[in-house]
Amino acid sequence: MTGPASVSAVRRREVIDALRRGTVPQSGLDLFAVGLDRFEAALDDDLATVTRGGAAFHAVRGDYGSGKTFFARWLAERAKRAGLATAEVQISETETPLHRLETVYRRLTERLATATHQPSALRAVVDSWFYTLEEEVLDGSEIDEDDEEALAEAVDTLMERRLADVARTTPAFAAALRGYRRAVTAGDGATAEALIAWLGGQKSVAASARRAAGVRGDLDHFAALGFLQGLLTVLRDCGHPGLLLVLDETETLQRVRGDVREKGLNALRQLLDEIDAGRFPGLFLVITGTPAFYDGQQGVQRLPPLAQRLATDFTTEARFDSPRAVQLRLPGFDLPRLGELGRKVRDLYGGAARHPERVTARVDDSYVGELATAVTGGLGGNVGIAPRVFLRKLVADVLDRVDEFDDFDPRKHYQLTVSSGELTDTERNAAADRADDIELELP
Repeated sequence: MTGPASVSAVRRREVIDALRRGTVPQSGLDLFAVGLDRFEAALDDDLATVTRGGAAFHAVRGDYGSGKTFFARWLAERAKRAGLATAEVQISETETPLHRLETVYRRLTERLATATHQPSALRAVVDSWFYTLEEEVLDGSEIDEDDEEALAEAVDTLMERRLADVARTTPAFAAALRGYRRAVTAGDGATAEALIAWLGGQKSVAASARRAAGVRGDLDHFAALGFLQGLLTVLRDCGHPGLLLVLDETETLQRVRGDVREKGLNALRQLLDEIDAGRFPGLFLVITGTPAFYDGQQGVQRLPPLAQRLATDFTTEARFDSPRAVQLRLPGFDLPRLGELGRKVRDLYGGAARHPERVTARVDDSYVGELATAVTGGLGGNVGIAPRVFLRKLVADVLDRVDEFDDFDPRKHYQLTVSSGELTDTERNAAADRADDIELELP
């Protein structure tokens, strides 16, 4: 793991700013990850399998606050370092229902990222693919790069060969790529942009652009898997050997109508079947959900074939959980682990503080532990949901003030207050038996 002293100022600031806002940072999670080292070797093996053209799948389980989103983004950073593209999709009963795979695909392309491109990286990936095809043609033939017509014809031929498997089931994907290339070559930016949007599953693409590429209508549920297959082919050929796709918060399926829930569960089963059948070489699929989603009758258990696929024995002690199992159980937080998390964040903060010695002296290990205990008490003693609030209080209320004010001593001048307005619904419920404003005197 990278030590705090060697972390760039930009990475450090991105992490600290996110924690100050009470959100999970988009990057830099390896700088303060706690309790995830037990998964590293097995997940790195999965990433290696994917880069060699295989596929992988895990279902991550954990209660609210156990760090499912943190885990997913931590894994995404490892995936990017291995050269993979990544996408994190939040499953939602209204905006991204799981039973509508065309919507899931659209969100995937909107959130597509690589180590060098932030979302959406779709156009950058497609442009890189065509550039790679051109280089391959020029390296393997006598075509002059100034002969644009011959070069374009050779690239089209190579493209057709690469997309042959996809074109058999989803010819529209290959047709849109051909149309995009023609539009770029002709300098027709509007048509090119529209066709990239169509490749990304966007609706309301101009009919003139679709006609130019010879495609019709919008992406539907059945074509979505074909488009995903095409995207994996493009990624692989332009230097990204695979894609990590995270479907976060799949437990929202429990809150929808029964028929919609069954369609969503069946869509997930279908996706797993296709992965097992070898249709998606280079795909690493991760879903996250609560234990109730995996074990309850309103979730996975409602569809026995899916339940059988995800079945994992959790009757033994958590310390004996296999990191290679289909389901990965996140351990959650106890007070010692929460304190360890706080110390890591304090050290990370101190590396860029104006007065690092003051930060270390006044926010010592003992005080970090006292604050962790106090925040947990303010949330009904529930350590599992405390990390977000704890880190926000530590950074915004304590570390910032110690660094800014020479005479600020958190033991003397800071009284922890957790107001109802700054809590999520789950956190608010945990503190429901307390007053709206919870004031705790730190020792």
